[in-house]
Parts: sequence; C-alpha cells; structure tokens
Amino acid sequence: MEKTVVIDCFYEQLGVGYAANHTIVAVDVIRSTTTAVTAVATGRRCFPVPSLEAAVPLAARLDRPLLVGELGGYMPFGFDMNNSPVRLAAFPDTSRPVILLSTSGTKLLHEARAAEKVYVACLRNFSAQVRRICEHHTTVVLMGAGTRGEFREEDELCCAWMAELLIAEGFRPLGATGDVVKRWSGRPVDALLGGKSSRYLQLTDQTDDLDFILEHCDDLNETFVFDDDEVKPAPPLR
Repeated sequence: MEKTVVIDCFYEQLGVGYAANHTIVAVDVIRSTTTAVTAVATGRRCFPVPSLEAAVPLAARLDRPLLVGELGGYMPFGFDMNNSPVRLAAFPDTSRPVILLSTSGTKLLHEARAAEKVYVACLRNFSAQVRRICEHHTTVVLMGAGTRGEFREEDELCCAWMAELLIAEGFRPLGATGDVVKRWSGRPVDALLGGKSSRYLQLTDQTDDLDFILEHCDDLNETFVFDDDEVKPAPPLR
C-alpha cells in the first residue's frame, strides 16, 4: 500500500474533512498539545474539551480536577491556571486530572475523533511521533491548529519537520506538503520566534512558556493518542 503524508491546518468553520481511514496527528505547539503532552508525560490524566460548556459537567464527574486553559488568550473565570506547560509541570500534585481547554487545539482533537487514530504531538516528541507512524500507519495527516484563520509558524515548523522525516522513509507528500517542508527544512527551532503566537506570549509576559517550548525540543521518546476523550500514552516504541 502506498504511504502518503499531507500537511494541513484546522479551521473551525471547515472542520477536519478527512475520511475515517486517515491517521491524524494534531499539533498546537503554542500551547495546547505541548501542555497535553507535558501533562501525560508527568503522570497526569488529561481530558481536552472543545468548549467551556463541556468543561463544567466533566469537572463535576472527576475528582478534584485542575481546570487548565484559555479562550482567546484569556484564562476563563474559575480556572486554576492558563494553558501553560510550565505552570502545569511545576504543579506538585500529579494525581489531580487535568481538564484542558484552548481556543483551537482542543477543538481540533474533538473534530478529529472520527479518524482511524488521533495522535497528540508537539515539538517535544516529533521524532518519536514519526517512528510511531512508520511502524503502524500509511495514510497520515499532520494537522496544525489554525488560530484566527491562520496556520501559525510554530505548527508549520513542527508539521514540516515530521513530514520531512516521513518523506525520507518513503511517504509521498501530497498537495503543498513539499513546499511547506522546503520552507522549514534545516531551520533552527527558534525560527518560530517572531510569529504571532510567540509575540503574544512575549507581550503578555508569558515568555517562560516560550522558553520551555524552545528548551524541550525532541526530548521525549513517547507518543500520545486521543482516545475516549482523553490523551493517553501510546504503547512503547519498538
């Protein structure tokens, strides 16, 4: 069977738009998939929700959940912390489950649920994610979480790096995937600086999250699936 890879961007008004036989890798580097991966990698349970309305009844069912997230860049009233991998990693009680809400990344995960498999990836585990795909999948969509109608630089970079590795393993790039790969090939991780997402973190005094993302690049040999409305560790890689 031919192996293919495509880079695409999720826009809420368009939905995901791929058949159920596709494997979708959801990417929202700044910050929801970085936060989700960090949560599960540190032993927490993590439940992304598509809306504030979905968070409230879920919080009532879980034991002492941490409400983590943002909408439009602002932490909702009653939440414990912003969508911050740094704050979450520093929180000492890993027994409390995380309910995670973001403007676009958590919506992408829920929109993608009809896919054959949904992975949650970020710069922390992009190489591990490629190895997982090579071992188990043939029809892959690397999907960034669009923000305000734009495919943000950090998500393009992460998707392009994964696609470049997959192409080297025999996956055929579809659509404009090859052009995106060329745009980001060989560039350092700090090439994402200057984009709108990174500028937002700088302007709102959240540079610790930006530093965390830059300093924790490709440091996890784990992959994570979105299954039954929860981000879970995938089985160990061979």
